[in-house]
Amino acid sequence: MLRKIHDSDLVPYKVIPREDTGLYNAKFGIWLFLASEIMLFGSLFSAYILLRVGSFSWPVQSEYLNVPIGALNSVILLSSSIFFIRAWVALKADDIVKYKKFMWLVIIFAILFLCFKGVEYYQHFSHHEFPKTSVFLALYFLLTGLHALHIIGGIAVNIYYAGPGMYLRAENKQWFINRVEVAGLYWHFVDVVWIFLFSTLYLF
Repeated sequence: MLRKIHDSDLVPYKVIPREDTGLYNAKFGIWLFLASEIMLFGSLFSAYILLRVGSFSWPVQSEYLNVPIGALNSVILLSSSIFFIRAWVALKADDIVKYKKFMWLVIIFAILFLCFKGVEYYQHFSHHEFPKTSVFLALYFLLTGLHALHIIGGIAVNIYYAGPGMYLRAENKQWFINRVEVAGLYWHFVDVVWIFLFSTLYLF
């Protein structure tokens, strides 16, 4: 009788770490991806600094932006990171009920973040403040809009692992745990980026 060959049989280091890096494939891949993301956001932050330093006049940013909403969104995203850690710990402990509960809390808080960001955008548009209005607003919409796209991407992945993707756990439990861990690394990165955005755009 022929044994069914799984993808995990063909691709090495999907569960066991590599000898040279100490990381399994997905974790090594996500760190490479996050390195490229750091270069992306780093270049945009650098452009912001250069444009601000080279400007003859620069608006008081806190007067343009809704600092209380920005602070609330910071608490929301940081809380979602804590929920993700709780979900991952529950998954490792084989507590699927608690895992799903915390994963859906991550998703709900992420959607809540986007709703508050939408309120901010609406306030700007209602006051005729658009990217073309000033260099600062162009940078604000570019940076926060790009970050929001990363949040949307993270929501899609988290929904998959909280629902339809659960079948992967039946194939290989540790492989699924590793995948969720990789998704968590991405989510924590997105949260850290927001902290830099809030500090740079809202407080200075």
